[in-house]
Amino acid sequence: MTSMTGLPSIGAFTWNSSFTMASSACSACRQLLTTSCKRFVPVTSSIKSHQKFLTNVTSRNKLSVCRHFSSGVDKQTVIFRENGETIIGSPYPDVPLCNKTFRDFMFANLDEFKNLDMMVDYPTGRVYSGAKIKDQVIKVASALTRLGYKKGDVALVFSNNCPEYPIIFLACAAIGVTVSTANPVYTPTELARQLVHSETKCIFTMASMLPTVQEAFAIDQVVSQSIKDVIIIDGEADKCRPFQNLLDDNGHSFPENVDINPGEAILTLPYSSGTTGLPKGVMLSHTNMVMNLLQAQTGQMKFETGKEVLMGLLPFYHIYGMMVLQFGTLAQGAKLIIHPKFEPAAFLQSVQDHEVTYCHLVPPVVLFLAKHPMVDDFSMKSVRTVISAAAPLGIGVTHELEERLKVHLLQAYGLTECSPLTHYDEYPHKRGTIGTLVPSTKAKIIDPMSGEVLDVGETGEILIKGPQVMLGYLKNKEATDKTIDKDGWLYTGDIGHVDSEGYFTISDRIKELIKYKGYQVAPAELEALLCTHPSIQDAAVVGLQAGEDVGEVPRAFVVTKPGEKLEAEDVTLFVEKNVAPYKKLRGGVEFIDQIPKTASGKILRRFLKDK
Repeated sequence: MTSMTGLPSIGAFTWNSSFTMASSACSACRQLLTTSCKRFVPVTSSIKSHQKFLTNVTSRNKLSVCRHFSSGVDKQTVIFRENGETIIGSPYPDVPLCNKTFRDFMFANLDEFKNLDMMVDYPTGRVYSGAKIKDQVIKVASALTRLGYKKGDVALVFSNNCPEYPIIFLACAAIGVTVSTANPVYTPTELARQLVHSETKCIFTMASMLPTVQEAFAIDQVVSQSIKDVIIIDGEADKCRPFQNLLDDNGHSFPENVDINPGEAILTLPYSSGTTGLPKGVMLSHTNMVMNLLQAQTGQMKFETGKEVLMGLLPFYHIYGMMVLQFGTLAQGAKLIIHPKFEPAAFLQSVQDHEVTYCHLVPPVVLFLAKHPMVDDFSMKSVRTVISAAAPLGIGVTHELEERLKVHLLQAYGLTECSPLTHYDEYPHKRGTIGTLVPSTKAKIIDPMSGEVLDVGETGEILIKGPQVMLGYLKNKEATDKTIDKDGWLYTGDIGHVDSEGYFTISDRIKELIKYKGYQVAPAELEALLCTHPSIQDAAVVGLQAGEDVGEVPRAFVVTKPGEKLEAEDVTLFVEKNVAPYKKLRGGVEFIDQIPKTASGKILRRFLKDK
């Protein structure tokens, strides 16, 4: 095979270096397409136009263009013009729109893999086949129906990773109940805010987390009045319902048919800060999630049934752990080894004992694998692929891990508002990039100031369009309209560029979010908290770089009220008592006379970062 590289843009086409042709036909095909493109109108409406044109040209001239890639998936032309703008498309064929509900989609997969072991709970050794998962989903859904829960209600899961997590999620989805997920290290204040905003009626939690739930009830009376049930996943507690009671149901009240519009019904409601402000409820439909699962089943993320064993370490409350890891594994007949949290020795022992082949990880864990001497005490030879997401990963760490473990280390990219996957890489890859767009997805890059669409190689804000883009933010039309324009383009808030082959590189962020070890920290949330302190007049929070194993840490700039005196330690302790551990002011506190702001009141964070 002869690779076609370095070919220029021809009319509407830009050659991708992943294209290859049979050597005997290479020159003829090149001449054919060069000649034909000169006669072709260079502005087309979509990738499909290119595919149709290419098919017509090759069939008319009785030549076959043979396009092969290492994964066995044909790569298509990715750069084209639409209404005079440079648009980037996916190099993969479109995924046909699937109008199934999440229940129907997942049940079909569980039926297909009913005899396969699909989940293993590492702490207890419990094993779940496809048949067992479906049976428990039906029982839990039946029990929830008996308790009066129905389409449109919201249930919140406040738990560590466990096998019950996907069962609860699927059971709720089966009867039309929306699932909201919360970080298990939330404080009572943070949890109460989400419970109120989402109008949650039922909470699934663990016995160890019940005190936080009870304190959240005490903070806001609306919460305690609206919650019908607190269901304890791993035991019993006073005035709570044991999850085991739901599993004891006979399943007879499971509704065979629920009137759910997949494109409009909200399947899940994770919370994200978006580009600015406090956490917002992201409304993701059944279609959003089903399509993103199908979009992920391409290239390096497509599994051979019964052959892959995945590390279930990423938190299931997070959209990446929820969709790409949890249901991405179950939908393809792979096995998921579930861990409640990262414990280095247990993680390595699990990889060795279960012969894990595939790991979705965040950069801090990747760095651990690349550098920690403990890794040498365990066998990692079963691992073939590592996908890193949630924050950018440096080229140096990528190379170091690949050399140490002899694995393929690739990056993926997405955001909660996109269900989440929009980009992923595959091998052989370009280190330092997030790869190319997933199927049925388009992107463009704009100048953040002027809004002008930029060309290949130019740096600006990345915009996304595809079937995985959210319905909007719950009860927040203003934020929705700022994030998704009238043509359906979603503004990611991330700065980057694309090369001529469709590979994206993220270089910066417009968004104010601080990324600490893969966790999102919203400055506005910390600023609002700081301003409740009786001695603080104004405050701003920015992220400071703290090394590739950490990412950024929050640093507060504080203006005290006239006549008041504060020490930095007073401020850090105040914040520490009121937020989850990853939101602490690890970057310190600095007292200043005034917070720099624009005329409209927006904080000039860049000035503070440069101090």
